Amino acid sequence: MKTLYISQQGSYVSLRQEFLQVKLKDRLIAEVQLPLLEQVLIFGQAQITTQAIRACLWRNIPIVYLSRMGFCYGRTLSLEQGYRHLFRYQQELSFNDRLWVARSIVQAKLKNSRVLLQRQNRRSSSPRLTKVIQSLDYFSDQAMQSTRIEQLMGYEGTGASLYFSVFDELLLNSEFVFLGRSRRPPGNPVNALLSFGYQLLWNHILALIELQGLDPYQACLHQGSDRHAALASDLIEEFRAPIIDSLVLYLINRSMIKIDADFDYRNSGCFLNTSGRSKFLKAFIQRMEESFLFNNEEPRPRWDTLLQQVKRYKTFVYSPTEGYQPYLIR
Repeated sequence: MKTLYISQQGSYVSLRQEFLQVKLKDRLIAEVQLPLLEQVLIFGQAQITTQAIRACLWRNIPIVYLSRMGFCYGRTLSLEQGYRHLFRYQQELSFNDRLWVARSIVQAKLKNSRVLLQRQNRRSSSPRLTKVIQSLDYFSDQAMQSTRIEQLMGYEGTGASLYFSVFDELLLNSEFVFLGRSRRPPGNPVNALLSFGYQLLWNHILALIELQGLDPYQACLHQGSDRHAALASDLIEEFRAPIIDSLVLYLINRSMIKIDADFDYRNSGCFLNTSGRSKFLKAFIQRMEESFLFNNEEPRPRWDTLLQQVKRYKTFVYSPTEGYQPYLIR
């Protein structure tokens, strides 16, 4: 089953017999057969005809409407499908089940961060990088032995702090300086890029969580509240380094983002301006639309990797004994 991502601005989706066609002006850019379609995600200023909506509703294919930044405005579901609430199953998860998943998520985050550092260390060996890589190995092992969530969060926080203490060694553009992670507000252009990317990815994962009928406020690692969809914060962890951090390095090291043209400084912080957001979004969508082999299966866009992880978590909720396999890079 396929997911149709409509991310090109100004494009529109129409119905032709058993096919959904995506066009930009009069040019056909994609076509998907309805029986093979699982869901439709529409980003930003893209349109879908009433006939196409009706055809999706008839086949129980949900349509999700998102901003260009990935914020979910809402979704269209058929009456027959309704809303699939899994919160009862999520609430019934035992502490040990939650702890096991929380351990797996933290370990995956630390391992993926380590891989990013290892790649740079192979290109240009550094004592600082080598030491942090070894430390991430240690805290990754310790995470799997944690018996309390608080202890696990401590290992995650320490590992993240170590990782960002050498992040500057991955930057090849001397105009960009990074002395450490700062969030609210971002203190410099590198932090502005990281924060924007994380928020973009978090919103998209939240949309997928809701689309699968999961309760986004019931999580394993982070504490949920009325204002915090903690499950999105859980599932983003394993994707931070391989998707956002690597993209930020790509944009900076290839001088695709300009320090004097793509940022605004206000309210004691640094933020991407209109030009910077446009460049980041274009690069983000291009990267997420690239196809690659996932678990030695057929090539899929990176968007689909996020969906498959949410589905894995959903499978865990139904069958905790099967566990949860996090996303790991090599």
